[in-house]
Amino acid sequence: MAKTPTPAELLPGLSYKPPEKGWMDVKPDFRPGTYCNPAAPKWMEWINYPYPAARSVETDEWALPQNWKEIVLEGMEDRLKRFRSLKVFFDICVRCGACADKCHFFLGTGDPKNMPVLRAELLRSVYRRYFKTIGRALGEIAGARDLTEDVIKEWFFYLYQCTICRRCSLFCPYGIDMAEMTLLGRELLASVGLNIDWAMASVAQCYDKGSHIGAPPQAFKDMVDFLAEENERITGINTMPSINRKGAEVLFVMPSGDYFADPGTFTMMGYLLLFEHIGLDYTLSTYAAEGGNFGWFISHEMGKRLNAKIYAEAKRLGVKWILGGECGHMWRVCNQYMSTWWGPVDFLEKPVSPITGTKFENAAVHKMVHISEFTADLIHNNKLNLDPQRNAHIKLTFHDSCNTARGMGILEEPRYIINNVLPEGNFVEMPPNTIREKAFCCGSSSGINANENMELRMQGGFPRANAVRFVHEKYGVNHLGCICALDRATLPTLLQYWVPEVEITGISELVGNALIFPDELERTTDLRDRDLVGFGEAEEAGEEEE
Repeated sequence: MAKTPTPAELLPGLSYKPPEKGWMDVKPDFRPGTYCNPAAPKWMEWINYPYPAARSVETDEWALPQNWKEIVLEGMEDRLKRFRSLKVFFDICVRCGACADKCHFFLGTGDPKNMPVLRAELLRSVYRRYFKTIGRALGEIAGARDLTEDVIKEWFFYLYQCTICRRCSLFCPYGIDMAEMTLLGRELLASVGLNIDWAMASVAQCYDKGSHIGAPPQAFKDMVDFLAEENERITGINTMPSINRKGAEVLFVMPSGDYFADPGTFTMMGYLLLFEHIGLDYTLSTYAAEGGNFGWFISHEMGKRLNAKIYAEAKRLGVKWILGGECGHMWRVCNQYMSTWWGPVDFLEKPVSPITGTKFENAAVHKMVHISEFTADLIHNNKLNLDPQRNAHIKLTFHDSCNTARGMGILEEPRYIINNVLPEGNFVEMPPNTIREKAFCCGSSSGINANENMELRMQGGFPRANAVRFVHEKYGVNHLGCICALDRATLPTLLQYWVPEVEITGISELVGNALIFPDELERTTDLRDRDLVGFGEAEEAGEEEE
């Protein structure tokens, strides 16, 4: 594994100077620390994906199938027919450059091929050569080029330097969606056996065991039981949920990051406290124990396969509707793909809060409500007893997760929750051009949150970290909140590198801290066992006087 440069070493090497050579003449630099390892064959065999083989970027062993070129071109033709948007995006770009400086990878690396317009050109140039008359006739003069092994390697390098965040699309005057082109380009790579190991390992384990971490049902139950026991130790409240219970009103689905690793586990503890506080009739499922979907980062087909279990379990358990936890790509898939893949969802009801009676009209089709929508509605209807002072030790700024914010429009709900669970003045926004629909990505999403590409991750995450550093230095912010499990997995590493004084938290964790139960233990710590500000101090002072 390559040694990651320090921030002091990384920034001086950043340059936006135009290259001396044309982009077609520059090959990707597979320097250790800047790329993801190809997928190990065992993961591909688990899910029956084509052409599993041991591949090595360093030794240039790509092990492409003999007819790889035919496979890729037939795949491109198939997708041009099935996804009309792909052909439209290829044809309407005028290379205006409005997207050029909007990508966090370009801002963090200075590599021109990380400009979204040029990243799209990597695919578009092949499209012109084989599917456009002018490209077949004029070749490179018309911006067309032959499909060669070098081109395939270039695709592998740069299509996994895109986190499908869609920030570039926001600024495109034509609405071109680079994320869709990236996903379809990755599908073409997968068709000839080229996948990345981090994503494929997660996909294979989810397909085989039910979660990205490969936890079998009993391990899932053990982890949830442990977190419920932690809640009882800290608060005195029994939050043990039912699991696989038929007839519950609601099926709650969360990403595995929320019950597997800190700081997501504290978010899971917050969920459990919230549901106990309102007496929600819900159940968890050991078979739908993973809401996240790394399959979507590889292909639409694999995303569909992994997504199937959520509706299948909702139907088997006979619930009325589905409530989902804090996860970005989980929500992008469920909100925008799931009902198309598996609909119509006539075995579920339009979600209605059993506590407030609110009808979630935006969930009428896919029958799934986001935890932020659900919690914000509870607060709005005065159904939660909250003490914001319990979060007085937290000075927070909020990261709009790309898929929930830019992809789904969940912008106000988390902020409404934050302003009700933090003391006044403890919430500070980052600069306006870095938040809401313009938010910068964490720099490690879409399956590239591996360890072997750490230099690239720190470069890609620099714009996000820089905005956090600004509010930390100016306002004393010490926590970055988010509603995405993948962010909670990637942002701690990023901030430890760029802004080590700032910690990561889920918003439901803050809710769990603030909830007041009538029969709770005297609270002196938060869910992380950190001392609360202003709690227990009077008693301690009295003891000292004695």
